[in-house]
Amino acid sequence: MNKAITDGLVLMPPPFADGLGVWSSGNGTPGSDTYAGSGTGSFVSADQDFGGCLEILKSSSTTKLRYMGETDILPGCYLRVTARVKAVSGALPSVRIAGWPGQANNTVLSGVVVSGPSTLLTTYGEVVEVSAIIGTGNRNGVDMVWNGAAYGHLGLDLTGANGGVVRVDDIVVEDVTSVFVRDLIGMVDVRDYGAIGDGIANDAAAFEAADAAADGREVLVSAGTYYLGNDVTFQSQVRFEGTVTQPAANRFILQRNYDFQTYLDAFGNEEMAFKKAFQALLNFSDHDSLDLGGRRIGLSAPVDMQAADPSRTTFATRRVIRNGQLQPIEGSAWTPTVITSQATYSASSGLTLSNVTNIANIKVGSLVTGSGVGREVYVREVNLAQQRITLSAELYDAEGTQQFTFTRFKYLLDFSGFADLSQFVIQNVEFQCNGISSGILLAPQGLTFHLSDCFITKPKDRGLSSPGSGCQGMMLDRCNWQSNEQSLTVEQRTTVGFNCNANDVKIRDNRAVMFKHWGVVGGSGTMITGNHWFGGDEASNGVRNGGIIFTQPNNKTVITGNYIDNNFVEWTNEHDASPALGNQFSFGGMTITGNIFTANDVATWFNWIVIKPYGPGHFIHGFSVVSNVFRTINGNIDRVESVDTTFADLDFGRMRAIEFRSNVFHGIDEEARNPVSITHSEATAEQVWIVDSDPLLPFRGRARSIESVVPVDRLTASNGDLMYEAPWVDNEYGDTRREFRVVFKTPVSGTIRASVRMDNPL
Repeated sequence: MNKAITDGLVLMPPPFADGLGVWSSGNGTPGSDTYAGSGTGSFVSADQDFGGCLEILKSSSTTKLRYMGETDILPGCYLRVTARVKAVSGALPSVRIAGWPGQANNTVLSGVVVSGPSTLLTTYGEVVEVSAIIGTGNRNGVDMVWNGAAYGHLGLDLTGANGGVVRVDDIVVEDVTSVFVRDLIGMVDVRDYGAIGDGIANDAAAFEAADAAADGREVLVSAGTYYLGNDVTFQSQVRFEGTVTQPAANRFILQRNYDFQTYLDAFGNEEMAFKKAFQALLNFSDHDSLDLGGRRIGLSAPVDMQAADPSRTTFATRRVIRNGQLQPIEGSAWTPTVITSQATYSASSGLTLSNVTNIANIKVGSLVTGSGVGREVYVREVNLAQQRITLSAELYDAEGTQQFTFTRFKYLLDFSGFADLSQFVIQNVEFQCNGISSGILLAPQGLTFHLSDCFITKPKDRGLSSPGSGCQGMMLDRCNWQSNEQSLTVEQRTTVGFNCNANDVKIRDNRAVMFKHWGVVGGSGTMITGNHWFGGDEASNGVRNGGIIFTQPNNKTVITGNYIDNNFVEWTNEHDASPALGNQFSFGGMTITGNIFTANDVATWFNWIVIKPYGPGHFIHGFSVVSNVFRTINGNIDRVESVDTTFADLDFGRMRAIEFRSNVFHGIDEEARNPVSITHSEATAEQVWIVDSDPLLPFRGRARSIESVVPVDRLTASNGDLMYEAPWVDNEYGDTRREFRVVFKTPVSGTIRASVRMDNPL
């Protein structure tokens, strides 16, 4: 690049032969003395080395020569000033290129270097060339950095002993920008606008100035370390040869080339680049997604996503992180923190622990365990002043004061610092936990978090945890969940794939392998479709755990089209501070339809559907198990459904609206249906026929409703006469109430078929 050619910039001062009136013996500013009127300098027309030249008698400590014309100093333009001199007589001085830097307001630019390297003249008549380079950028090879100068009065200085006579050839000023930049076409260097690049000086203003001047060109951050002490936004394309450092609170936004690779080039560190790119994602509206470019990012510690942008505690605009892999670097930062504290719990304030000791060490997102605490209960909020903790769910039997344990797992991405985070999406990302870390911790509150097409691989403790209602409307789509405990037997496993506490969660088309529980679901309105989750082991007659645990008794849930393999659906009310039936709805509102249930080499008492009430009085009102396939391999099981009576049984006298039909059973000894069709025969004439429904009704329920009784063949009296009378029915007969009586007016024999229900269908 040469500004004299491209922009018609006039750099060369006139030759001395044109007159000495424009050559000053001072600073070169208007009104300063000129050599035309000074007795210390004169023009020599025929020097044998120079032709026409200026002869100067050195008579002061610094004898100056300055061109009074204003030579433009432009950002990005570097000027080399050259002078050839020789000593003629007298004392031998030193010579150097020098100048006066002027600002746009015609005042001197202070605080900058105004002279180049000095050369001592040692021999009379010897021609010596001196030169120096002037520019706005602090670059290697630039002798006088004049950032902020608009023009200069350029020339030279004679220093040292007085009394010598020196001749000076015409001074040359030329554009040497191309010496510094390989290709300046379409590029602006931040150093040309004052960036220092020493990692100490605040170069933010220089970055902003370079971006403003680029005007469509690319900005180059040349080699160096640049400290940015303020927010910086680049609207131009930017390329990094050097790196930047910046406080966490300040933002670095790259509008034109917003991607992870550019941030990695900028910060030179994967973790810092990820944090800064995420910060920019929340603070720049022109991009909705951060593309990791398929890179694996090693993390030495959990990423506090809110701390990456300390200015925000809430965010509710759609943002996406996609296309990469996050992996922990093994170290102590991933060790869970375990705190034991005494606290008081009251069912009347079911989401609160009060009088919590050691509360300052308990963090939001900690798992709460203790006597009477259900599964996957987390700390949602910590109030230090009041020594109070808000929980994600109620405790079923923890009334009074006791010791609780608070375990804070360490997650690759930790969003718990946000008070509210909504519409956040993670897509095509692998969380390669490697048995070192957990995966994702959600914010305590928020809407429609979406995890899609991701891999949650070998989490140490948890795949995804929700410490509050940040899972409201959450969507888990087409993800692969792989446990780190596949080599362990089922009873040894401790990891949980995910939990949710809020409503309207959609869990679709996932695959989950061998967790203790794949999911613990605490909300209602949940849709679980098209998934395959399995949890078996190689043990003979092995035990199995619940694959998905539902902790609300009336949860409006659909489980459809899934492959449920070597685990069971467990339905509880363990997140209820008053688990005995009161004014709340009891178990109901669930549909299980069109699923494949498989079990391999399990104990005979294994069941695929288990209801576990944590308090007395509960019953089922609205439950459909329709058109499913149940199949065992390597041995039969007793039945597909059961009630876990560890805490309480169901009230079988209040069952309503239960459909258990059109299912297929293979390897099941006792097939359950509701209604069930029972065929019963009496070989001798009896007036009262006692028919047993056990074990054909679901959960071995009572014979509550006899919908119909019809003869299969002729009914005959003891004398052989045909009988046509209709019987009446006495339901819930006997000690177990699983029998019913069919009562005729006259003793008869024969065969009947009855349609029997264990519920009231109305």
